[in-house]
Amino acid sequence: MGDEADHPATALSDEVRVRLYDQALNGARIGAWECELETERLTWTAGVYDIFGVPRDAWPVRDDIVALYSNESREIMERLRAYAIKHRRGFTIDLEIRPSLARSAWMRLSAAPICKGNKVVRLQGVKRLIL
Repeated sequence: MGDEADHPATALSDEVRVRLYDQALNGARIGAWECELETERLTWTAGVYDIFGVPRDAWPVRDDIVALYSNESREIMERLRAYAIKHRRGFTIDLEIRPSLARSAWMRLSAAPICKGNKVVRLQGVKRLIL
């Protein structure tokens, strides 16, 4: 076996690696997301934009996106989110969403808290369309 530095995968730039990862996730109707808690700024991969029917060049605003959840799912998700932040615990749940210009659909949401010291500073995870 050769040196790891000689392996083709290590020759990929970070940009190419991210693009390939994003394409693989998108093909599986899955995307990665992050929410900065202090600002509620959302960062998504392409798959999450597609799940919610939001143009990929749009900047998602959390209040607008949360409004795309069914009432029951939104209430459950917000309770779990608050619990995750308070107790530094992750969760996975299936939720009903109403993507822009589409029928309702079911999405599996997985979230994990990211901490600095004992304080949760952001949540991150994956969202997958499960119909």
